[in-house]
Amino acid sequence: MALPADQRPFDDTPVHTTDLPATPVRDRNIPAEAWVEAPPSLLRAGDDIGHPRIAYKRRLGPWLLWRAGPARGAEARYVAVHADDTSRVCTFRLHADGTGEGVGPDGLVHRRFRDWKRSLVEHP
Repeated sequence: MALPADQRPFDDTPVHTTDLPATPVRDRNIPAEAWVEAPPSLLRAGDDIGHPRIAYKRRLGPWLLWRAGPARGAEARYVAVHADDTSRVCTFRLHADGTGEGVGPDGLVHRRFRDWKRSLVEHP
């Protein structure tokens, strides 16, 4: 049964990279601390915005997309970690007013979340 993202319980069952699904999980959240191969930068990505729990969202090409904070209405940070090289990390900071900024794997600063996500797909 699909639940709204903010109502999905966290499932702390350990999970490996190969087991992270390609599409969004609709009944629960997979927390970053449950990901066995999680890099330290991901685990700390929400600390400075008051959202230490980080939820897995989906795969975008070879990138694993995570979010610290709510989808809208408050500070949030999206983190993309390359599945084959977890030292490759890109982030996008989303502000409560809907503005944002992040550097994609293309090396460019993106101000629109959609453009940042597109850079993930286009620059594996």
